[in-house]
Amino acid sequence: MRKVANILLIACLVVVFTACESRTDRTDSGGVLLSITDFDGLPIALGVNSALAGGGFVQVEEIRVANVAANPTGDISDLMNVEMVSYEVTFSRADQGTRLPPKFTRGIFGVVPVGGEISYDDLPILGPDQLLVPPLSDLLFEQGGTDSETGQSKIALNLSLRFFGRTLSGNAVETVPARFTIEFTP
Repeated sequence: MRKVANILLIACLVVVFTACESRTDRTDSGGVLLSITDFDGLPIALGVNSALAGGGFVQVEEIRVANVAANPTGDISDLMNVEMVSYEVTFSRADQGTRLPPKFTRGIFGVVPVGGEISYDDLPILGPDQLLVPPLSDLLFEQGGTDSETGQSKIALNLSLRFFGRTLSGNAVETVPARFTIEFTP
């Protein structure tokens, strides 16, 4: 019985000392950070009917993503280059409404060298899957042009955009979300 008590005491001490370790973050980004550094041509107001007439996609003219060494004074290697995999846009309401379009997710490609950046032109951030379902579809002329939930002829959406990639050594990395608001009208 005493032997079992000693084993349990040692196990408890191991758990306590391990839990007190100052480094609690166990993820390893491969020594790099992805960052959205700039974007141009972001729409701040948009007509749903004209977006659908123009091909059904809302785009950002140009967006840049940088690959920054987490330790700028440390060693770098080609294994820290990031292969871009995908991006996603999620939505929340900036007005009193609660209904949201579905998440917009797309695959993407390109390699961002450590210390460098990649630029994407005419990057879609919404498509027909978002424009043709409530709440945005309520703003279509044939649906009456008003949000059936709020009774308003405009919908303000917050968009949150982030990119995902993988270092050539196999570590997953992602950007901090870039957030912006678009006001949609009929």
